[in-house]
Amino acid sequence: MPARDCRAHLDRCLTSLLVQRVAKEIIVVDGGSRDGTRELLSLYADHHPGVVVPVYQDGWAVPARLRNRALAEAKGRYLFFCDGGDHLGPDALRRMVEMADANGSDVVLGKIVRSPARPGRAAGHPVRLAEFPFRDDAAHVSLPDAYDSLSCAKLFRRDLIERHGIRFDEALLAGDDMLFSVHAYCHADVVSAVAGHDCYHLVSRHNGGVPMAEVAGHDPLAWLRMIRAPIELMAGHIPAGPLRDRLLLRHLRADVLALLGAPFLAACDAAREKIITEVADICAEWLTEGVRDLFDPAERLRVDSLDDPARLVRLAGIETATLRHRLAGLEWAGGSLTVSGSVTLAGFDGEAGLVLRERGSSGERRVPVTRVADRFGASIDVGALPSGVWDVHVAVECEGVRRMARLRPERDPVMTVPGPRFTSGSVVMPFLTRSQGCLALDVGGHLLRVPGDVRLARAVWVGHRLRVEGQVYVGGAPGAKAVRQLVWRERASGRERRGAVLATGSNSFAAVVDGFAAGTWDAYLELDVGGPPVRFPVRVDRPDELGRSARWWSGLRRWTVRPYATAVNRRLSTSVHVSTPFTLLGSAMRKLGPS
Repeated sequence: MPARDCRAHLDRCLTSLLVQRVAKEIIVVDGGSRDGTRELLSLYADHHPGVVVPVYQDGWAVPARLRNRALAEAKGRYLFFCDGGDHLGPDALRRMVEMADANGSDVVLGKIVRSPARPGRAAGHPVRLAEFPFRDDAAHVSLPDAYDSLSCAKLFRRDLIERHGIRFDEALLAGDDMLFSVHAYCHADVVSAVAGHDCYHLVSRHNGGVPMAEVAGHDPLAWLRMIRAPIELMAGHIPAGPLRDRLLLRHLRADVLALLGAPFLAACDAAREKIITEVADICAEWLTEGVRDLFDPAERLRVDSLDDPARLVRLAGIETATLRHRLAGLEWAGGSLTVSGSVTLAGFDGEAGLVLRERGSSGERRVPVTRVADRFGASIDVGALPSGVWDVHVAVECEGVRRMARLRPERDPVMTVPGPRFTSGSVVMPFLTRSQGCLALDVGGHLLRVPGDVRLARAVWVGHRLRVEGQVYVGGAPGAKAVRQLVWRERASGRERRGAVLATGSNSFAAVVDGFAAGTWDAYLELDVGGPPVRFPVRVDRPDELGRSARWWSGLRRWTVRPYATAVNRRLSTSVHVSTPFTLLGSAMRKLGPS
């Protein structure tokens, strides 16, 4: 762990490492700190001998040299690189080590989250760190998927690092961790991910080091010259073809063309010419037809505009202009959701619209809007949306560049979200996300509880079979066309019996059931509302009208089946009791008592 002038963060960092539930050695290399970092480090080493191992480097040194010094002292099976200004989440290392042990992983990615900005730091950075590319833990991830994460804040198998002589390049002021990770990826047989737990907290800061992507914003030319090294290293290990094109896409998109945005706009005319020259040279060498096919329209536009600096300035201005937007109203109009609001892109006129993106598949639907000045209105045909959770974005397209933002209202108590709507066989539930209050649509009940109501109309015996008739509503609308089956679940064992259900009207259904085993069986109506199957208990409004119990003999066994309503929630249940002549005789003897 490199540490230089990070006294304000080091206490939290070391504490987060010490509480990790793994056998560990914390090697901290101080690079000539003058803010009390060295003294705090010595204090920790005195209280945790053999665990916190300080190494003191006299004078200033690049982070790569500090990391290499720590690497030379390491003895464990695994390596994890943490910066002195960041910290780990609870239990992060145990989860990552267990993942590596279970799957023979050479590299394990832990979920990286960005901690809130500290007061006094600059507001935003021109180059953003990529979102963590995984949502769920994964024993095996593909190289293109893992390649989006190129920081060294990962778990590496030390044998892999030593066997291939992988080290940090001390000639680099920035990007050494990217080069290290690229080299490790190229030799790794198994890469895994721990995505269900916040493993690494990245803290934005100006002292004690800065995240690698933030350095790019301060000196884009240095970054562009540096980025050639990881590209060439990757290309030396990965032959030309679709896989290399996928990896090149990551570099050209995030590390090269991204610098034609805010960093380009902030540069002077002379620096802009140099940036264009560097970008053009990299594209001339590494932009293949396969990569170009993977570009989005805005990226193709930038490449095609490398000979037009004025247009590049306009495109950068569009990309960095303030996008102001507000959700003003939501209401149902039949099977469509009417959305109204406002949107402006400061300094530019463009075509506005709504864009719906499905979270799981990244599928996209565009919705045209009617716009007057900064106001807009749109109608979303929710019946045409496939099942899933759809985030609603507002978009403005100008000169081929599309700016988007999640649509959300102002913090206004007057804003209300309409209730669910059951239409075209699916339940659609608009909602505002809990964290940011952004508009989304749950089509099919993937996140939200589907509102439904099933009521018993009558239960009658037809011979030895029980006929159940009732009414069903989903989101306040008749829901009989969504019925799938009537499920009887035995309360003690969890066994289930399923019976066919017939829709007898828009809101009515009927089912016949027989073949019960002994036990207490609770009734649920299962529905298909466009997503995962949902079940609703069958409620009984008039328990006194449920009807009689049924009794019959089958061979030497007597069956007693009694439908009833539970005492608390008045849910339909059925009690099934099986008697034999011996149990009936014993029952009679007990009633007579001792003679």
